[in-house]
Parts: sequence; structure tokens; C-alpha cells
Amino acid sequence: MSLVKDIQQQFRMQDNALVKIILINVLVYVVDCLIWVVAMLSKKIDWFYIIQSYQGAPSDYMEVLYKPWTLITYAFSHDTPSPLHIFFNMLGLYWFGGIIREYLGSRRLVSLYVIGALFGVSLYLLCYSFVPFYIEQGPSILIGASASVLAAVVGAATLIPNYRFHLMFIGPVKIVYIAAFYVLISIIGSVQGNAGGNLAHIGGAFAGFVFITFLKRGTDIGKPINATLDFVRRLFSRKNKVRMTFFNSSTPIDLNYTPNQQEIDFILDKISRSGYESLTKEEKQKLFKASQKQ
Repeated sequence: MSLVKDIQQQFRMQDNALVKIILINVLVYVVDCLIWVVAMLSKKIDWFYIIQSYQGAPSDYMEVLYKPWTLITYAFSHDTPSPLHIFFNMLGLYWFGGIIREYLGSRRLVSLYVIGALFGVSLYLLCYSFVPFYIEQGPSILIGASASVLAAVVGAATLIPNYRFHLMFIGPVKIVYIAAFYVLISIIGSVQGNAGGNLAHIGGAFAGFVFITFLKRGTDIGKPINATLDFVRRLFSRKNKVRMTFFNSSTPIDLNYTPNQQEIDFILDKISRSGYESLTKEEKQKLFKASQKQ
């Protein structure tokens, strides 16, 4: 099938982590929807919820000990069958994750996604284990990529706070204001219906801020995650005699590197001749670094 071949091609491509993360989320959602349809037709809807309970992170930390994989898998699963949850999460990831990938590379986007998920579920578990308000809510299950998306949103805002999005009916808005709005909405929502999900949002937002702040100081807290993923990639490649390229990418920008004036003049001249889109990723990164000095 053409669709299957297209998906396979996307997973073979290098420096394509953003599309691959989105594809994994969509594929999991499609499979869950098919399971949901079968469960509804067979009048065994409980089967579906049992299956989904092995994807989402439970609020009871003791249960997490028996399902440690849910600390990650919850960030690749979404509410079924409603499409709105995954649609807005993937849209946000495409916009803001694209900025992270553009300036920091695919490897750091992957590590930020995972760190956002871990920070989000950690805050969720802490609150539901020790804060009376949340304990009284009873058991719940955390599902969705929102924590990782908020990590990308706040991470991008921390990296380039003056970057502007052109919003319909509003016009250009600095990314830092968009991130602040998301965080405020999550704080308000943390005492409402989707309390657990909004707690995860806050944890993910904090992860984005911490990740970029440390990176600017020369410390990449995502290195252990990338090292683990590289090990899995090598192990899989050796075992199956195929080359996996999920986590390969071009060299990300060095936040401590400052391009010289000659390099900037060359880039500006290239823009005047061929436009911004003619720049390579490295040239865009150098231009970004020069703008940070101003």
C-alpha cells in the first residue's frame, strides 16, 4: 500500500524526529480507535479500558511500580474516540517542536519530549500521592502528549522569547506570551475537571524551562536519554541487520558558539539574493545566534 510505504519512508529518513513522533502518536491513536470499535460492537467495552490502562499512567505510585513503562507510553496515547485531544496536541507539537528541531536538532527535540513526559508524570504522581485535594479526587489515569507539548512550548519560548507567531484575528504575538497563556490556563485547570492532565502540563512546562536554561549554560540534561536511545538503536540494528535512523540528526547548534561578522554578512547576502528559505539549517542557526547578541 502507498500509505504504508510513505510511513516506512518517513521512519527511514534522518533528522526527521518531529514527524516520527507525530506519526507514532497518530498510529497508536488509530489502533486504539479500532480496538474501541471492536469493543463497542462486541459489547465488551471494558476490554478497551483495560488495554488503555496499560498505556496511561495511574495516579497510584504503587501501581506504577508494576507498570513502569506507562511513565513514557502515556505520552504517546490519547483519549479515544474523540479526535480533538490528539489533534490539538499534534498541532502544538508541530508548531513549537518544529522550532526546537530547527534550532537545536532532532536529538534534543526527542530528549525534550521524553523529559517533558517524565516531569509531567512526576508532578502528577506527587500531587495525587501527597496533596489532600488530589487524593480526595480518587484514582485516575494520565494519558496524552500534553506534558511533552508544553515542554516544547515553554522550551521554545525560553530559547527565543521574541519569536513571533501570526495568530488569526490577532496578528503577531511573541511566543513568550503564548507560553505564559498556556501555563496560566494549566494552573487554573489544575483544580478543575482535568486536574491530573493540567498538573502534567505544568510539569512539562517546567521541564521545557529547565532544559533550555541548562542548555544555555552548557549542560545538556538530555544526554542520558539520547545515550539510552542510541544503545537501543544499535541493539535493534545489530539484531535485525537493518539501520535505524530515528534518532540520527545533523549536529545541533552550540549555544555557546558565536558566529563572526564575516559569516553573518555572507548569510545576509544570501538572503538578499535567494530569500530566507534558501539558507541551510546551520546558516539559520548562526543567524539565530547573532540575533541573540542584539
